[in-house]
Amino acid sequence: MTFELSLNTGTTPNLSLHEAAEAAAQAGLSHIGPWRHLLAEAGGAGPAAQIIAGAGLKASTLCRGGFLTAPSAEAQAAALASNRQAIEEAAVIGANELIMVVGGLPSAAHILGGTGDPADKNIVAARDRVARGLEELVPIALEHGVRLVLEPLHPMYAADRAVLSTLGQALDLASPYPTKAVGVVVDTFHVFWDPQLQQQIQRAGLEHRLASYQICDFNLPIASNALQSRGMMGDGHIDFSTISRWVSQAGYRGPVEVEIFNDEINQQDSALTLATMSQRYETLVLPHLEQAAGVQPASALN
Repeated sequence: MTFELSLNTGTTPNLSLHEAAEAAAQAGLSHIGPWRHLLAEAGGAGPAAQIIAGAGLKASTLCRGGFLTAPSAEAQAAALASNRQAIEEAAVIGANELIMVVGGLPSAAHILGGTGDPADKNIVAARDRVARGLEELVPIALEHGVRLVLEPLHPMYAADRAVLSTLGQALDLASPYPTKAVGVVVDTFHVFWDPQLQQQIQRAGLEHRLASYQICDFNLPIASNALQSRGMMGDGHIDFSTISRWVSQAGYRGPVEVEIFNDEINQQDSALTLATMSQRYETLVLPHLEQAAGVQPASALN
């Protein structure tokens, strides 16, 4: 079956991996996309793999690797070590895709609990360090059968989280490497605004790098914490029908992850969250994926 729904555990941050897996299974989902801290809390990747399999689920992705922009040799070594561990964890839980949030500027590193030079605002140099880090990680990813999935983030996060802002930038960075080693993710929240989005999704398909499709809406007004401005599909301003058709036309047939950071949604009962996201997916997203793929909608078979 194509286009199976997946719960990214960022949507249910108050649940343990066991609780999230059970909730996803009870909601009829087939996949889960865990964040790494949940693996650690479960006792490591091995126990986490058992939890996921025990719930009858598969891992769609692992979140996250990346943060490769620190300028000091010590910080770069630490980042590479963390990413090596993330690749190994992804392999153990059966996630073929490791989502990579590449990191922001040294001047803003303290916002995420790191250290950096407040005067270092050189975004060109930061992007170059991402490229160099990726070059070192590709052989490790190939060894473990895990694809490094570059995630462009909305430009409002360029300073603190990701110096990659467009799908085109991510594809350019991926281009020197085998498609099984480096791919890209289309996250609707981050890329819906891009005037080149259709062309770059087509390019990702032609280059066989379209590795993940993540969905949530773009809410207004922007929250005081901009990270919390994601919304449930249908509550904001993203055209899911068009983007989903483009993704499907580009050949994507994998799981579709719902990843929502939103205080109200994150704090509500998880059963309500899962029921709502399933219903919105089935009405706003899935029909357009299936139509573009030439798949007869499930509703037509009943």
